[in-house]
Amino acid sequence: MLDARQLEALVAVLEHGGFGPAAQSLSLTLAAVSLRIKALEDHLGQRLLVRGKRVRATAAGQALLAHVKQVSLMESDLLSGLQGGSGVRAGERWQSLSVALNADSVASWFLPGVAPLLLQHHLLLEMVIDDQDHTHDLLKSGDVMGCVTALAEPMRGCVAEPLGVMRYHCMAAPEVAQRCRTPAGAVSPHKLLAVPAIIFNRKDALQDTFLKQHFGLQQPRYPRHFAPAIDAFEAAIELGLGWGMVPEQHLPGHPGMVEVLPGATVDVALYWQHWAREAPSAQRLTQAVKAAAGKSLPPLAAHQAR
Repeated sequence: MLDARQLEALVAVLEHGGFGPAAQSLSLTLAAVSLRIKALEDHLGQRLLVRGKRVRATAAGQALLAHVKQVSLMESDLLSGLQGGSGVRAGERWQSLSVALNADSVASWFLPGVAPLLLQHHLLLEMVIDDQDHTHDLLKSGDVMGCVTALAEPMRGCVAEPLGVMRYHCMAAPEVAQRCRTPAGAVSPHKLLAVPAIIFNRKDALQDTFLKQHFGLQQPRYPRHFAPAIDAFEAAIELGLGWGMVPEQHLPGHPGMVEVLPGATVDVALYWQHWAREAPSAQRLTQAVKAAAGKSLPPLAAHQAR
C-alpha cells in the first residue's frame, strides 16, 4: 500500500516546484517533507524527483502523480454521490479538474461549451494555456487530466478523440495588406516578408506553416512582434503593426481586418487527449468538450479529405 502522507508530500513538491514551498503549504518542516519523499522512493525502489532549481518529476514520478490525481477525483465523486447526488448545495465540496489547451480554443468554443457543466456539477477548472503542439507534455507529466492537442497518436494510458479543425486566415489591416501586393494586385512573398508578423509566442508556428503551404518558403526570415494575449494579438493586427493568423471563429468581431491572401487558410486538426481511466466528473468534462467542439469546429473528416 502507498502511504497517503508520502503521496501528499510528492504532489505538494511537484505542484509548488520545490521542497520549501511544499513544506509551507503542508505546515510541515522541510526535513519532514524530505523524509516522506525519501521513504516513498525507498518503498518503490526508484527516483521520483529530479532535484534542481525547480524540482520536476521523473517518468515514474509523473505516472504516480497522475495516479494520485485520478484517485483524488474518484474519491471526490464518491463523496459527492454519498452526499446525495450532483446538484449544488450549500456546503458541498468543490472538485477541481486541470486541463491544458491553446489560447484560441479558450477564447472561442471551449469555455461556452463547458460552462453549464461546471455550474451544474460544482466543478472548478484550472486551465493551463500552451500551444496545441505542446499541451500533451502537461498530460504526460501528470499535471493535467486532459488536453486539447494537435497530437493524434494517443499517449500511453490515454485516449485521443478527434474534436475538429481550427481554421486560420492570414489577416491584416487594409493598408498593411496593400503593402504586401504588387501593382497588379498579386501578393508578393518578398513584400510580405518585409512586413512584421504578429505572433502569439515563440512556440507559435502558424505563420511559418502558412508561408510554407502557400508560398513554398522554408524557414523564412521576417520581422516579428510577440503578443502573448488574444486581445493584444488581434489589436496589434487591427492597429496596422503587421499580419497574423487569426482563427475563423474570431473574424466576425474584427470587420476592420482583411485577408492578405483570400481563400488561403491553415487548418489545425485538434484532439482531446485524456486518461483512459477517468473519474465520473472527468468523463462528464470529456463529453462536454466533445459536444462543444462538435458544434463549433469543422469536422476532422472534411479536413482529412482535402
